[in-house]
Amino acid sequence: MALEKQEKEIFEGLELSQKNLIHFLHRIQARFGYIPPEMVDELAQKLHLSPAEIFGVLTFYKAFTLEPRGKHQVTICLGTACHVRGGKQIVEEAERRLGIKAGQTTSDREFTLETVNCLGCCAIGPVVVVDGVYHAHVSIDQVEKILKSATEKSHEKA
Repeated sequence: MALEKQEKEIFEGLELSQKNLIHFLHRIQARFGYIPPEMVDELAQKLHLSPAEIFGVLTFYKAFTLEPRGKHQVTICLGTACHVRGGKQIVEEAERRLGIKAGQTTSDREFTLETVNCLGCCAIGPVVVVDGVYHAHVSIDQVEKILKSATEKSHEKA
């Protein structure tokens, strides 16, 4: 899809106003999976902001990323309850299986692995979330199966 058509989809239906900056950023990230630098420049021009002002917003909100992310988002809780039940070892196993460290994306952009301080479901920890699906009471032995299930589900959709 040409960049021009993508831009039209991103900017249509909303007033080109600074008050809609967050909405536009969400649309851009939904379309590309991250915020590409050229879209920051385009957005800055359209909203009469400097790129630095937009980068300030992007770096303030953890929901936005400037790096391409994987097709599958893997989030592992390291809150106190999950940590004491083996959360750190689950992270290490996921890192080993994926060949990346937490905070990174695999070179094929299949997986992004991240950790969070708490997911708010301490009673069912350790918790691993893959593409929005919560896996409770996860053990090290389950990590491989959980990661494989993500790729199998995406193949079923194709």
